[in-house]
Amino acid sequence: MDSLNTQLEPNWIGWERLRHAQVPKGVYSWLYDRASLTARIKSACRCGAFRVRVVRQGWGKPLYSEESLLGMRHGEIAIVREVELLCSGKPWVFARTLIPASSLCGPARRLAHLGNRPLGEVLFSDQRARRGVTQVARLLPRHRLFVAAVAELEDPPAEIWGRRSLFRLSSKPLLVNEIFLPDIPKSPR
Repeated sequence: MDSLNTQLEPNWIGWERLRHAQVPKGVYSWLYDRASLTARIKSACRCGAFRVRVVRQGWGKPLYSEESLLGMRHGEIAIVREVELLCSGKPWVFARTLIPASSLCGPARRLAHLGNRPLGEVLFSDQRARRGVTQVARLLPRHRLFVAAVAELEDPPAEIWGRRSLFRLSSKPLLVNEIFLPDIPKSPR
């Protein structure tokens, strides 16, 4: 295991281990919502100016914990898709999806060609998609995922919170990280 790689990752834990009081007020309900995040953001974006901005998409190596959760061998590659979910031009969520090369067959092939289409719309409209393990984490400036998530922000916060879910589409795994940025509307606990 590459110790540098694990030092630069947040401590992902299962929902059941997270104490309610640890999470800032207003973020908790976003973390624990099991429905489509895309649909919830569209609903909260009252002016209707929701869009997806692709930050980066291409072949890459997962972080160690992503590789482990996906059951990939060290050194395997995946499609890495990083996007921002925007409302009126402001980023509310940074999402990082990893699709192992071995998952890009059958129905999952279309996931490599989403463009600006939200992944959530595809997953939650497909009866073959199943959400599995979901973990949450507090991300700090020393974490690689924090750096990627706040890269487009003028005034990065001291910390952000995120969740990641292991999905299976026709039994093929993919991992979706959703990082909640400061402009996301605060929800009541």
